[in-house]
Amino acid sequence: MAESPRSDVGSPAAARLLAALGGVQDPELRRPITELGMVGSVSVDDDGAARVAILLTISGCPLRGTIVDDVTAAATAVEGVASVAVDVGVMTPEQRSELKAGLKKRTAPFTEPGSLTRIVAVASGKGGVGKSSLTVNLACAMAADGLRVGIIDADVHGFSVPGLMGITQAPTRVDELILPPVAHGVKVISIGMFVDGNQPVVWRGPMLHRALEQFLTDVHFGDLDVLLLDLPPGTGDIAISVSQLLPGSGLLVVTTPQSAAAEVAERAGAVAKQTGQEVLGVVENMSWMDLPDGGRMEPFGSGGGELLAARLSKTLGVDVGLLGRIPLDPRLREGGDSGRPVVLAAPESAVSLEIRRIARTLSRRPRGLAGRSLGVTPA
Repeated sequence: MAESPRSDVGSPAAARLLAALGGVQDPELRRPITELGMVGSVSVDDDGAARVAILLTISGCPLRGTIVDDVTAAATAVEGVASVAVDVGVMTPEQRSELKAGLKKRTAPFTEPGSLTRIVAVASGKGGVGKSSLTVNLACAMAADGLRVGIIDADVHGFSVPGLMGITQAPTRVDELILPPVAHGVKVISIGMFVDGNQPVVWRGPMLHRALEQFLTDVHFGDLDVLLLDLPPGTGDIAISVSQLLPGSGLLVVTTPQSAAAEVAERAGAVAKQTGQEVLGVVENMSWMDLPDGGRMEPFGSGGGELLAARLSKTLGVDVGLLGRIPLDPRLREGGDSGRPVVLAAPESAVSLEIRRIARTLSRRPRGLAGRSLGVTPA
């Protein structure tokens, strides 16, 4: 992507230093800084004093300190380096243009026929069923398994993903390109990152569609294995926009055990019959609470998940499975309040184990080749 940084080619220590910097990743782009053209020069003198010139994408880069610390740590570990000085500069407009061009060439848009990104839109019939908490925990569970994961907080009016993920920083802009913040190994974008304080977003249909479109075109997620979308409850504008902008997306429908909640959630899943989307399955949340004496209490009743799966199977004419039943656990709420999802804060809890099982079911689900280019031309 960029020219090799200047170095003292006659110095073995400088060569080792440059190689070590190849292991330092930009915390936003998740790519080696040497590959991104962020290393301006490296040198090591006879006394082992190393000097590294780093070029930031923008002057106000919010992760400047992280990059400097990572470069210093990598350089200090190099044989023959006794001390490290890091000089920080900023890319020229020409260097930024080269960076953007390289990123665009490396990025596979999710709408391209050859894209291998699995897109999961998490939906519900009504609010309050734990859809957003499930979304962030599924994402963190997948990332912990080594997958490259992104989240789009598509619930524009009721955004909550940044808080649930503990994200306080704003996205970085490189001209018109937006770099999403990364938390717990997951890239996240939300309209909540662009509003002041807790101000409401008062938008109507066309603006909602445009916001989602911008998230998909202007935000650099890079190559993802899974993209999760936290949809607003119901079957409104955003649900329709997702089906138009991401026709290959699948729906994961969340309900509680209460039969009334399952009836409402059925509408959110049945929209797939009109949009042509696949319903990946049903998740029942708040299924029961484990009591100190070893018993269980079902405060919201039982059977809602099975009922919803059966009704959607009948409506859509395909088998829609109940992927899992998640128990009530105060640690799920505590993880959301602290910005550390429960699958990371309490990985051995029953709620975490069930969410991890659901995440692995979704990530391992076979993908058909219908409509995909195989890159083969008949002889």
